[in-house]
Amino acid sequence: MKKLKKVISQFNNLVLAGVVLAQEDILIDPPGGWERLGEISLPGIISTAIKFILIVAALIAFIFLVIGGIRWIVSGGDKEATTKAQSTITAALIGLVIVFAAWAIIRLLETFFAIEILSGLKIPEIPTIK
Repeated sequence: MKKLKKVISQFNNLVLAGVVLAQEDILIDPPGGWERLGEISLPGIISTAIKFILIVAALIAFIFLVIGGIRWIVSGGDKEATTKAQSTITAALIGLVIVFAAWAIIRLLETFFAIEILSGLKIPEIPTIK
């Protein structure tokens, strides 16, 4: 367990270093200009929430995959520890498959119904005859 805590601590240090280095990119103009940042809409919030949930779920599944691998390596041949590690890896892989299947379903819905769920939730309008 001490080895796992040390690995997690090193990972946190790496992430914090990346955040510090990324501070230089803040001054770059956002897409659409600074005026567009003030436009907050319900479809934009929903689209951002869906993307955020997909990314967080994929990251959590990947972290569990790594934890399962570390547990397997550290198990030292113990059958019970190896079985627990295998079940963690299996659950993580199933989680990754579910996340990517959800992403694929969203992309299919975008294609078939001509809507933009992941890029602003834009629903097409029915043209009116004048």
